[in-house]
Amino acid sequence: MAKRLSSVVGVDIGPSYIKVAEVRNQGGQPVVTALGKTPTPSNTVDQTGIIDPENVGIAVRQACAEAGASVGDIVLSVAGQQSVLVRTLEVPNMNEADLKAHMEWEVTRNIPFSESDVEKDYKAYPPTDAASQNMDVVMAITPRSAVNNMMALTKKAGKKAAAIDVEPLAIARVLASNYSEDYRGKSVCVVEIGSKVTAINIYRDGRLLMPRQVPIGGEMYTREIADGMGVTFEEAESIKHSQLEIPQNAGGQTYNPFDSGATMQPYNPFADPLEAGPEAAPEPAEEAPVSAPASSNAAYPHIAQVLDETVAEIRRSVDYFRGKGGEVDQILLAGGGASITGLPEFLATSLGIPVARLNPGHKVPINSRNGSEAAGDYAVAIGNGLHIFF
Repeated sequence: MAKRLSSVVGVDIGPSYIKVAEVRNQGGQPVVTALGKTPTPSNTVDQTGIIDPENVGIAVRQACAEAGASVGDIVLSVAGQQSVLVRTLEVPNMNEADLKAHMEWEVTRNIPFSESDVEKDYKAYPPTDAASQNMDVVMAITPRSAVNNMMALTKKAGKKAAAIDVEPLAIARVLASNYSEDYRGKSVCVVEIGSKVTAINIYRDGRLLMPRQVPIGGEMYTREIADGMGVTFEEAESIKHSQLEIPQNAGGQTYNPFDSGATMQPYNPFADPLEAGPEAAPEPAEEAPVSAPASSNAAYPHIAQVLDETVAEIRRSVDYFRGKGGEVDQILLAGGGASITGLPEFLATSLGIPVARLNPGHKVPINSRNGSEAAGDYAVAIGNGLHIFF
C-alpha cells in the first residue's frame, strides 16, 4: 500500500503563470505553508497544453524555491483546453464491475483527441436519494503524451508526482474544505477567470455537477485596454489591476446578444471540444451596444463588451443547469481575472445571483511568508495540495 503523504506541493501550470501551494497535514487539519508564482516561460504552454516540459520543469523548481516550498512530492493538474476532457454523466445504478465496463465504453465513444492512446479515470457519486435509479459519474480523459510531458517536467523540477488531477476536482476540494457548512445543500457555481480561459463549474455538497470552459480570459480584457487606450500590454495589465473599476450603475445594463440580432448556440455540454475549443466564444454583433454608462473610468468602456460576453456565457451555463432541474444559489469568483474592482457587484446585479470571491483560506489557514492577500489566485494550486486529504 502506498504511503499516505502528510505534505505535498500543489502546482497550477497556466499559460501566463505557474503557481505553487505547499499544503501540510498539521494535527489532522490542512495548513497552507507556502504560496508562490513565477511567469510561465514563453512558448512553453499553449491551448494544447505543455509543449516544452523541460523549461516548464525549471520554472516549477524556481517557483517552489522562491516560495519556500521544500516538500518533494507534487500534485499537478493536466493543463490545456485540448489536453483534457472532463465530463459529468448520469448513468443507471450498477455494481462496480458493470460500471467499469460501462465507463470503458463511455471513454471509447467520447475520446475527442487525434491521439487514441489515452489515460482515463472516473469517479462515481452514489445517489443522494435512495429511491433514485441513477447516479452521477465524473469522467476525465487525457492523451498519454500529455501525462508523459507532466512526468518529464516533474523530473526536471527535481520533484516526484504524487498525483495528476484535473482542475474542476481541485476546485471541488477547496469548496469542501472551506465552505461545506456555508453551502450545505446548495449549488455553487465557481467562475475561475484564467488568462485565456474561463472555467464555469457547478458543484453541490462537494460534487462536481457540471464542468465547462469558454475561451474568454483576463488576457482579452488586457488586450482591449491596450488597443483602446494605445498603451503597451504591460501597461494595460497594470491599469486593469490598479485603475480599472466597474461602475456600480453598470450592472443590469449588460448587452444582450439575443436582442441585437446576434446568434448564440445553446450550450451543449457534449459538443466536440476540439472543433472550436471547449466552447466557441459568441461572435459579437457589429457596433453592439456596450454596458458602459458615462464614466471617468477611462479603461472601463474598452472592456465592457468582453465583460458582457462573459456574463452571457455564465448565464448560458446557469440556464442549462436550471433546464436540468437545478438552481444556482451562489457564484464564487476565482483566478487572476477575478480581481477587477466591482466585478462581484456587477455580476450579482446582472445575473440576479449572489456573487463573492472564492477564498481558499476561508477555513484553511494560510501561513505563507508571501501572505494570503491573493489567495483566490491560487485556488487550483491549493486544491491540488488538498489532494492528500481526499
